[in-house]
Amino acid sequence: VQLVESGGGLVQVGGSLRLSCAASGRVSSITTMGWWRQAPGKQRERVAGITPEGGRTYYADSVKGRFTISGDNAKNTMYLQMNNLKPEDTAVYYCHVLGWGTFNYWGQGTQVTVSS
Repeated sequence: VQLVESGGGLVQVGGSLRLSCAASGRVSSITTMGWWRQAPGKQRERVAGITPEGGRTYYADSVKGRFTISGDNAKNTMYLQMNNLKPEDTAVYYCHVLGWGTFNYWGQGTQVTVSS
């Protein structure tokens, strides 16, 4: 599976961004999709997750009510709508997918910077 993220950038506090993750390859093997982020000097943390059919979602407490994860199966693309961004949201955001067994893939990451 290949994962290509886009949509990162520089935004002011309170602004919005939408990240996209386009998947190609063995997408039918995906059982869980999600977004993670890693800020400088910190461990990578899970931000949001979704099942391919969209029936279940997960959000970290720090982003609940501000971020929305969604997917478009027809386009094999996952999105992360980020609203009311805060400086502490500054990080490299990674797309991640899991499947059965050793099926485990990461995107290359996209930088999100929130300026105050």
